[in-house]
Amino acid sequence: MDLAERLRSNLSRVKSEIAEACLRAGRAPDSVRLVAVTKYVDSAVTSALLAAGATDLGENRPQALVEKAEALAHLNPRWHLIGHLQRNKIRKVLPHVHLLHAGDSWRLLEAVNVAAGELSRPVDVLLEVNVSGDTSKHGFHPQELTGLVPQLDNLGQVRVRGLMGMSGLESSPAEKQVEFARLRLLLERLQAEFPAARQWRELSMGMSDDFPAAIAEGSTMVRVGSALFAGI
Repeated sequence: MDLAERLRSNLSRVKSEIAEACLRAGRAPDSVRLVAVTKYVDSAVTSALLAAGATDLGENRPQALVEKAEALAHLNPRWHLIGHLQRNKIRKVLPHVHLLHAGDSWRLLEAVNVAAGELSRPVDVLLEVNVSGDTSKHGFHPQELTGLVPQLDNLGQVRVRGLMGMSGLESSPAEKQVEFARLRLLLERLQAEFPAARQWRELSMGMSDDFPAAIAEGSTMVRVGSALFAGI
């Protein structure tokens, strides 16, 4: 099986697994968006993945996103930055990003707001929440968001669309389910408490090894990489 066939097969299988997880959860299959994570492949493989039918691409590293976005601009993918964004990389990244998943600190949000204003380009952002409590992970503590949401009105160029989170590195399947539920319940509480949060519709959670559990708990975006490139 050549590269193109392998990618089509892998992509089809992942989409089927997403649809099946949606059906088990009583959700429409099109209620979850697949973000194909291209962290470990080059631009040529990424181009082949787009030809196979992927539309949304995720990158962990800002510089890699910029390089691939410039190389593949003619294919018009939607780029998602899913990893930590250093403030000195903001201006290079923003022109290419459809959605910034890792809005993980107030300082970063302020810096993104300034750069977006200079570029005259509002930016869609997800607030990253450290629901697992892993010390190695970035993100807001869940309790911080109650005080944070009212301050978001001061960031005129940052449009928050929802929340993002990851399960713990050492979490069991049952613990992952609890962590995903925790993020969903946090979003629901914020939507009920703050008018500004009622338009937040996105929950970015779930990766190759745990996205069915995330879908069961309301994920609207799953970030899948290794499952798409199996056998390559």
